[in-house]
Formats: sequence, C-alpha cells, structure tokens
Amino acid sequence: MMFVIKTLFGLTRRRKQLIQLLVDTFLIVASFLLAMLLRLDSLAFLSNDSVWLALPVMVPVSLFIFIRLGFYHSIVRFMGIKALQALCAGVLASALTLYVVSMALNLPVPRSVPFIYTMLAFITIGGIRLALRLMYQRGQQLQKTRVLIYGAGAAGRQLVVSLRHGRDYEPVGFVDYAPLLQGTHVQGLRVYSPESTPTLIENFGVEKFLLAIPEATRARRQEIIESIEPLSIPVQTIPDMADVVSGKAKFNELRDVRVEDLLGRDPVPPDPTLMGANITHKSVMVTGAGGSIGSELCRQIVRLLPERLIIVDSSEYSLYKIDQDLAQLIEKDHLSVEVKPALASVRNGDVIERLIRTFEIDTIYHAAAYKHVPLVEFNPAEGVLNNVFGTMEVAKAAIKEQVESFVLVSTDKAVRPTNVMGASKRMAELVCQAYADEQTDTRFSMVRFGNVLGSSGSVVPLFRRQIEKGGPITVTHPDITRYFMTIPEAAQLVIQASGMATGGDVFVLDMGKPVKIVELATRMVKLSGLSYRFMSVPDDAQTAAVRENEISGDKKGEIAIRFTGLRPGEKLYEELLATDSAEKTRHPRIMTASEDFLPWVALEPLLVQLEAACKEQDAKKIRDLLISAPTAYHPQSDIVDHFWLSESTQSHVTQPFSHVASHPDVSASPGAKSDNHLKDHQHSYARTSSPLESMRNAQNTSLLIDSANTRQH
Repeated sequence: MMFVIKTLFGLTRRRKQLIQLLVDTFLIVASFLLAMLLRLDSLAFLSNDSVWLALPVMVPVSLFIFIRLGFYHSIVRFMGIKALQALCAGVLASALTLYVVSMALNLPVPRSVPFIYTMLAFITIGGIRLALRLMYQRGQQLQKTRVLIYGAGAAGRQLVVSLRHGRDYEPVGFVDYAPLLQGTHVQGLRVYSPESTPTLIENFGVEKFLLAIPEATRARRQEIIESIEPLSIPVQTIPDMADVVSGKAKFNELRDVRVEDLLGRDPVPPDPTLMGANITHKSVMVTGAGGSIGSELCRQIVRLLPERLIIVDSSEYSLYKIDQDLAQLIEKDHLSVEVKPALASVRNGDVIERLIRTFEIDTIYHAAAYKHVPLVEFNPAEGVLNNVFGTMEVAKAAIKEQVESFVLVSTDKAVRPTNVMGASKRMAELVCQAYADEQTDTRFSMVRFGNVLGSSGSVVPLFRRQIEKGGPITVTHPDITRYFMTIPEAAQLVIQASGMATGGDVFVLDMGKPVKIVELATRMVKLSGLSYRFMSVPDDAQTAAVRENEISGDKKGEIAIRFTGLRPGEKLYEELLATDSAEKTRHPRIMTASEDFLPWVALEPLLVQLEAACKEQDAKKIRDLLISAPTAYHPQSDIVDHFWLSESTQSHVTQPFSHVASHPDVSASPGAKSDNHLKDHQHSYARTSSPLESMRNAQNTSLLIDSANTRQH
C-alpha cells in the first residue's frame, strides 16, 4: 500500500491533477447514486433513464467549479484551510447544480437528494484526500527521527508545526518545568514534567532532544542541559531570538548546543557612557583587526559611530575578510562610518606613524600579537619581536602623534608566565607602563583576560571536529583548567575598560570560574549522544572522574579522550592577577590591578639587548633576558626553538631548571631593588656559558644593574 502511495505522490503535477479529475468524477457519480439509494431505499431508480440526465450537466459543472476555485492546485499532503474552503464551495455549487437541473428538466429526483448528496460528496471527495494524507504522513513518521521538545511555549508550538511539515523529525511530546502546563496538550502533544524525561525516551524511542527556549537565560539553559547530560542523548536547540530578529538565523534552523550554553554565564548590559567614551565621533585604529578579538572590536566599534575606523593587519586575507564584514554591517544597519583597511605590520613604526598622522587617530586598540603558546615557544625570536617591539613601535608612534588613548589587549598568560608568549605579553605591558610613566599626553591602559570561545586557537571547534570524526579527543592533561569568555563579551569589556582609564591602568576582566578542559570535552561528547572513555591517563591525574574511570578499566566508550601531555610552555592553570591587589571599578566585571614596572631609563637597555638577541636568533639569551625582567617568568620546559637547536651544540640546548629556579620573582615584591636578582642572573649565566659568552653577557647585563629599581604604578 505504501508503495502505491509513494508512486502516486511521485508522479508529475499534471498527471496527479488528471487522476484527481477522474477520481472526483467517479465520486460525484457515486455520491449522487448513493444519495438516491438512501432516499428511495430501492435500486429501482437505476432503470429510469430520466434520473441519469442530471449527471451530464452536474459532473462537468462541478469539476469546472473545483478547477476555478483552485482545488486541484492544492498539494494533498499539505492541504489546509484554503483547500477545505474550496471543497465546501465546490460541493455546495455541485449540489445547487443538481437541484437546478432536476427542477428545470422535471427529473424524478426528490428534493431532499441534493442535501444528502452534499454530505456524501463532502465526505467522499474530502475523505479520500484526508486518508491519503494521513497514510503518507504515517509512512513519513516511521522514517523520521523521534524527538522530545523542551519548552511548550510559543517557540515550542511553532517548532512542532515546522517539524511536522518537514521530513526529518517527528515530535512525540513536550517537556516543561511550568506546573500549569504539565498534563495539558499543546498542538496535540502531551506536556510532561522534566522528571519524566528518562521514561519518555525509553517508551517513545526518542532519539534526539530539542530545546525550544530561545528567551531563557544562559544560567537557566545550563540547569536544563545539566539535567539532560546523564541521558547521553543528542541535544540541539533553536537559535536565540536575538539571532532570529537580526537575521543571522531562521527560527526552524536547529543547531548544536553551543559552549556558551554549557558555561551558563549571562553578559552584563554595557554602560553606554563607557562604550562611547573613546570611540563616538572619534578616529579609531585597531591593530590585529583580522584576529578573533580585533575583528569583534571592529564590529562593536562601528556600531558606536566613530568618525572613522582604520583597520590594520599584516594578513591580507584576514584584513579583506573583516573589511567585507564591516561593509555589510554598515550597509545593513545604515551606519555612516568611514572604514579604511591598512595592510601593515605593527613592527614597521614609520608606516604606523604615517597612518596615525594621516587619519588623525584619537584612540588605538592594539590587539596585534602572536598568541599561540606552542608556536611562539618554537619561534621565540619572532614572538618577542612582534609582541614586544611591535607594541613599542605602535606606542612610540602614538606618543609622537599625541594620540589620546592607547589600549593594549593583553592576556592572563602574562601573569607569572611559564612560556615565551606570556612573558612577551608581560614585557609589552611593561613597555606601556613605562611610557605611561614618562608622559601624560597619551593615556595608556592594558586589559587582561583569558581564553575566548571560538577563537582561531580555541579547543571547542577542535573537539567538535574530533567528535564528528569519531575521536579521539586530545586533551593535554586531566587537571588542566582555563578561563573562558565569549568573544563579544570580551570585546565589549575591553572597550568599557578603556573608557575608565586614567593612565598606566592594568584592567583585569572577571572571567568567572575556571573550566576543566576534560569536563568540557566529556560534556560535549554526552550532548552528542555518545559515550566516552579515557586513554593514556598520567599517574599524577587528580580529577576524580578520570581516576575512577582508569581504576574501573571502563573501555567501552564510543569516543576516546586521550591525554597527550602538556605542550612546551603550557601550565595547568592560568591566573589573572600577580598579587591580591585587585580593586573594583564602576563595572561589576572589570577590576584594576596594581602591578610592578620598570621606568623607561631601566627598561630601555633591557629592550636593546632583547632586540639584539632576537635578531641573532639567540633563544637562550632571549630566555635569560626575559627572566631578568620583572615578568616573573619561570620556564618549565627546555628551549624548543628549532633554529636554536639546529645551530647550537648540545651543551647550549637545554636550560637547567635549577638555573630557572635561582631567579627570584622581581614583580612579587613591589618597590624592591632588582640588583641582587640581576647579579644572580649574571652569575648563573656565566656558569652555563663559555668564557667569551660570559664576558659579553656580563657587559650587557651591567647596563641594567645601575637603574633596575622596580616601581609600582
């Protein structure tokens, strides 16, 4: 039977309309004859030729009326109110035609027959179409994925209607926490309490859980997702109402649960006065404009109506992409903002200076940096040149051209760094702090925060790709934690922090609670409807779930989570503050910290040596100079610079940890003298170098001894 129905629905539109005409002809005749039989209770009328004279007129007229009403343009499986109205009007017109013909030709047709015919024709002509539709839908339901919908509100009702017209999902019920809705029926589906979810999944064979709560807060989503996670069933959600209204997504576009939903943190509404303080009606420059944070800064800045926005990046493709995105945004929102893309490196101070002078820049957001920890660890010279001296070139140009505000986008890895990237960002902060101390024309500030979701180096898209491929998911260590924040929230807070700057400020963003990466991975696996198992668990793992899994020997999970070990320069946890000196600001998620720094007279000689070491690709000297600065840099791995390893002898390859440990944390003691620290460094360096190197390094480091008094800003 299903084969016949599929064949009929698979015919061309013309053939289906022809079949409908033939079937309706038969049904009109049958309804008339059945009406006569019911009225006369006898088949004797069949032998009366006069009775048959009504049909040659009634049938063509009825079909013509159906055609004119567009009855045959309706798709049977999607018939709605309009088709029902056409059916009623057509049947009534057909019955009226029967009555008129019978009266005009004085046919032996009782006057009650047209009324009986009306009911029969409506039942037969409409009924056969309804039966075909139900049979077709029943066949489709058997092939659809059975889903349970969380949320029986307006969004849930619209979702059910949309799903029933689609070919992928068949809703079997609602789940809602509202007691007033539980036990009622919405769109023909019963509403159950959340506690019934495991039973419903088993009884109805539910294969997927859909969230229809677009207006719920992230905290509420977090609660709901946590209750669903143990069920190991795939979870998807409809888009947020903000995305639907803005046109970024359609209402019926289901998507996977985002990591923002897992973290369960709601953004704080922005302060309009802080948002526009350094931007509105001003000329703004963003370096690193093609990066994750830089591009989002640009999107938010254009909405704040600057006079012009200069976007700077050294990557041609990244610059092109953000330029196109901004052009579309400006056109869509009807903004009047001049955007100028500039293909330039921040290390080219002359070009940056010319850009600032030409476009009369008032505010600079310096987001250009190398941020990938292992890559910078393998290429320390380039990392330092870009992160430290790129910042210095932009800062010098800003001071020379009297830019009002300079904002350095920093990182939590600058706090007690264990890698070159973090140490270089702390050095960049020291440069800005020293310049802030030297002059007052340009207002310098720094903003620190942790990882952002969806950035180019984020683990989230990596985990998603690994899950799609069937695993394994690679995590460096079971106990590793990171702070996370969405890119829009981070950019918004950077802009607001800059609005509170007075000069030399180090702002720290409230990142919430740190997240264990392995727990993030397991949640993503469970929300994909899969199970997991752990592989290569290190002996020092402290995470309870990992240890229990290792002890029990459970190896049945579908997705393997493999621990690969910490990468060069990586540490288990990040910090946002070097001391406990953080103070609150007018914004609940922005704090200000008091950090040590070197005056420019003490910092400049160190920078000269550092630049020379970078140009010589001397990774060991770069490391020692970073340690000698008040960065609290404590490397926890050997030097892995490929160039250095290939050019140096084995005696110069590794850096003994005892040597690292011998250097005290200069920045940990505000106002303390750094002479002893530098002498210890000089002595240690001499012990691990050749006599010639020792002599040269002693001469170099002596420049710092006289003026390396650390100061607190």
